[in-house]
Amino acid sequence: MRRAVVSGQVAGWRSSAAARYGLSRARRLVRLALRVRRRGRRVAARLTERWRRSLQLRVITATFLISCLVVLVLGFVLMQEIAQNIVTGKERSAANVASVGLATAQALLGDGQPGPSAYQGTVNIASRLQAGGRSSGTDLAVMILVPQEYEAATLTRGAAAGFAGPAPAPPASLLARVNREGRSGRMEFVPAAMQLAGQSSPTPGLVYGASFGAGYQLYYYFPLTGEQSSLADVQDTLLLVGLAVVVLLAAIAWLVTRWVVVPVRLAAHSALRLSRGELDQRMAVRGSDELAALATSFNHMAASLQEKLGELEDLSQVQRLFVSDVSHELRTPLTTIRIAADVLFEAKDDFAAAPSRSAELLQSQLERFESLLTDLLEISRYDANAATLEAEPVDVCDVARQSADVAQQLAERRGTKIEFRLPAEPCIAEVDRRRVERILRNLLVNAVEHGENREAIVTVAGDSAAVAVTVRDFGVGLSPGQEQLVFDRFWRADPARARTTGGTGLGLSIALEDARLHGGWLEAWGEPGRGSVFRLTLPRVSGDELVGSPLPLAPGEADVDPVAAGLPPGPDLPVTDLPALALTRPEVTDPEAADLAAADAEAADPGAAEPGRETGVPAHG
Repeated sequence: MRRAVVSGQVAGWRSSAAARYGLSRARRLVRLALRVRRRGRRVAARLTERWRRSLQLRVITATFLISCLVVLVLGFVLMQEIAQNIVTGKERSAANVASVGLATAQALLGDGQPGPSAYQGTVNIASRLQAGGRSSGTDLAVMILVPQEYEAATLTRGAAAGFAGPAPAPPASLLARVNREGRSGRMEFVPAAMQLAGQSSPTPGLVYGASFGAGYQLYYYFPLTGEQSSLADVQDTLLLVGLAVVVLLAAIAWLVTRWVVVPVRLAAHSALRLSRGELDQRMAVRGSDELAALATSFNHMAASLQEKLGELEDLSQVQRLFVSDVSHELRTPLTTIRIAADVLFEAKDDFAAAPSRSAELLQSQLERFESLLTDLLEISRYDANAATLEAEPVDVCDVARQSADVAQQLAERRGTKIEFRLPAEPCIAEVDRRRVERILRNLLVNAVEHGENREAIVTVAGDSAAVAVTVRDFGVGLSPGQEQLVFDRFWRADPARARTTGGTGLGLSIALEDARLHGGWLEAWGEPGRGSVFRLTLPRVSGDELVGSPLPLAPGEADVDPVAAGLPPGPDLPVTDLPALALTRPEVTDPEAADLAAADAEAADPGAAEPGRETGVPAHG
C-alpha cells in the first residue's frame, strides 16, 4: 500500500514536472517567435526606407526586373522556334528513311501471299531495314504487320526489330489512317512514346506507317532522344546567356545611375548644409556636361545667397542697433519730459478744463511711451540673441497669483473678477521668475480687456515633466487662423477696436519669446462666441524637452460661462481650499514618449486607468 502511494506521488511529480517543462518550452517558443517577428519588421522597415530614399536602388531593381521579363519572353520564343526547327528536321529525315524502307520492302515482298515462308521474309526484311537505318546514324525500330486473315497461316501478326521487349501495337490513330489510305504508298506519322533497345524508359518519338504489297503494313519508330538532348543543351545555353545579359544590364544601370545620382546626391547634401547656415558650401565642377552645369548653377546660387544673406544680416544688425540706440537715447529726453509732465499733472487742478485734460492725456501717453520703449529694448535683445535665462526653482502657483496685480485692478474697475484654480501641492519648476511673471501678466491683462466684462479663469497644473498655466476668458474669442497671428508684433484682431489699457502690441510677441527661451510652449485657442484660451507649458527642469502638456488647450463641451449662464460668481478661495486637479499624461505618438507617459501615469496612480488628454504639440515653434 505504501509503495503504491509513493509510486503515485512520484508519477504526479513527474507529470507536473513534464507540464512545467512543456509550459516553459512553449513560452520560449513564443518569445522566439515574437523576437523573430520584431526582427523581420525591423528589416522590412529598413528595406522600405532604403527603397523610398534611394533612386539608384529603384532604377537598378526596375532594370533587373524588366530585363528578366524580356529575357524570359525572348528565351521562350527562341526555344519554341529552335524546337520547331529541330522537330521539323527530324520529321524530314525520318520521312526519307521511312520512304526508302517502304520501297525496299515493296521490292522484296512484292505481291506475294503471306505464309510461313513469307513470315520469315518479313523477319529478314525488318532486321535489314532496322540495320540499314542504324548504319546511316539514325536510331529506329521497324515493324511489319500482315493482314489479320493470314495470322493462322503465319502463326503471328508480323515481325519486328529494334525494340527493347515485345513489339508494341501501333498507335490506334495511325493504324486507322494507314487502313484508310490502303495501298496508296503514302507515309503517315503520329507522335507517340516508345522504348527501343538500349533505353531504360519510354521516350517520345515519331511513328511512321504505310501499307504495301498484299495487305502488308510497315511501321517505323523514330525516338527523339537526341533531339531532347539538343534542346536541353540549347535551353542551358539560353539560360546562361540570359543571366549574363540580366547581370550586365543591371551593372550598366548601376553605373549609369551612379554617374547621375552621385552628383545629385552631392548637390542635395550641399543644399542641406547650405540650409543649415554653411554659406561657404560649394560643389566641385568636373567637365562641361549637364551635371557640371548643375554644379555651376548651384555654386552661383550659393554665392548669390551668401551675398544677399550677408546684406540682410548687415541691414538687420543696423536696424537692431538703431532700435536699441534710439530706445536707449530716448530715455534721457523722456525722463525730462516725464518730470515736466508729473509737475503739470500734479498742478492740473489749478488749470482750466482743457489744459487739465491735456495734462492727464500727456501723463497716460507718456506711460504708454515708456512701456513701448521697454518692450522695444526687450525685442531688440531677442533679435540680437542677447537674452539670457536666470532659472531658479519657483512655485508657479505663487507666480500666477503675483502676476495678477495689474489685471486685478483692471478687473475691479470693470466689475469682474479673476478666478484661480490651483492644485493643493506646489508646482515647482526651474524658470526665470521675472519672465514668467511678464508672460502671465500679459495674458491676464488681455483676458480682462477682451473678456467682455466676464470673469477670467487661471488654471495651474503639473506632472512629472512639465507645468502648465491656462488663462481662459469668455470674450469675443478668435477667428480661425488667428491662433497664429495673435503672436505677431503689433497685430490686432480688430484694428478699429480701441485699447482701453494702452497696450503696445508687443506683449504677446515678447511672451512667446520668453516661453521659447525656457524651452516651453505658448499656444492659443479661440472660437467666436466661446472666448479664448492661452496655455503656457514649461519644463520642470530647465533644458529638458517637452513631450506633452498637463492641461488641455481647448476647453471641453461642459465648459460654460458662469455669468452668461446666470450663476452667481464664486468667491476667490485660497489655494488650500481648492481641490487638487486630477492630472493625466498626454497622448503621444512617439513610442519612447508613450512609454515615459505610461510610466509617469502609473507612478502617479498605479491602479487607475486615466483617460487620455490632448497631445501637447506646440502650435508656435
